[in-house]
Amino acid sequence: MEEYYWDTKLEYLKRTRDLYYNDDYIEFLVKYVWKLSKPVHIIDFGCGYGYLGLKLLPHLPIGSKYTGVDKGKHLIGKAKELFHNSPYEAEFILTDINEIELERKYDIAVSHAYLLHMSTPKKILRKMVNSVVDGGKVICFEPNWIAGMSSYYIDGHEQSQIVQLGILQKLFEEGAKQTGRDGNVGLKLPHYLSEMGVKNIECRVSDKVNFLDPNVDQKDQEKLYSSLKEDGIGEKPTNRESFIEGLISRGLTLDEAEKQYESELLFSQIFHANSSFVWSPSMKITFGEI
Repeated sequence: MEEYYWDTKLEYLKRTRDLYYNDDYIEFLVKYVWKLSKPVHIIDFGCGYGYLGLKLLPHLPIGSKYTGVDKGKHLIGKAKELFHNSPYEAEFILTDINEIELERKYDIAVSHAYLLHMSTPKKILRKMVNSVVDGGKVICFEPNWIAGMSSYYIDGHEQSQIVQLGILQKLFEEGAKQTGRDGNVGLKLPHYLSEMGVKNIECRVSDKVNFLDPNVDQKDQEKLYSSLKEDGIGEKPTNRESFIEGLISRGLTLDEAEKQYESELLFSQIFHANSSFVWSPSMKITFGEI
C-alpha cells in the first residue's frame, strides 16, 4: 500500500500549527461567536494528531466529546497517545474519509487545513454537512493562500521583490483547475456552504500575526524562525532549470516562471534567524448552521 504523505509529516504539523492562531482567539470564537453553552459532540475531518480537538476542548462545555477521522495510521496513533491522559472523551477512526459513510449524529463538523488538499473538496464538505444534526454547525478552518502571500514583510526589502502576487495568483488558480486541490478554498467556502443549504453563514479571519524580532530573547527568536522555515517560508528553490520547467507545466509563461524563481531565490538569501520579518497567515474560519 502506498504510504500516506501526511503520515510522514507529524513533526512538521506539530511545529507549524501555532503559526496560525492565538489561543485566546480560539476561546473567543467558542464563547462569544459560536456561543457554545451546552456539551457538543464534534467530528473532525482529517484530524491529524488531534490538534484542533486539543485547541477547542479546553474551552467547550464540560461533557463535550470529540471524534477524529484520518487515514494516517501514525497520526491517529499520536492522537490517541496525546488524548490518553487528558480529561476529554475522544475516539479516533482510522479510515479514508472519501470512503466512510457517517451517521447524522454530530453537533459540529470541523476541518482544519484539510479541504485544500482534497481533489474534491465539495464532496468532503457535503459529507461534513450530512454528518451534522439539525441545528448543528459546520466549521472550516481553511486557508486563502493569496491572502497569506500578500502579508509578508521583511525589513529592508520591498514586498514586490520577494512575492510576485499576480504570478502566484495565476499559479494557484491553474493548479486548482488541474488537480482540484485549492489553496484558496478558504474564501470560497461561504459560497459552497450556501449552495448546500447551510444557513447563517459567517467567515472570520484568524488574528495571528507572526513577528520575527531580532531584538527579543534569542531562544524565542530561533523557535519562531524554525517554525517559519518548517512551514516553507524562505525555502530555497530547487535546480533553476527544473524549477522553471515545473512552473511552466503548471501554467506559467517562461517570463513568469523566471521571475518567480528569482523572487524565491532572493527570499531564501535574505531570510534568516536575525531578519526582522512579519507575516499574517489570514486563515479563514467559515461556519454556518444546518
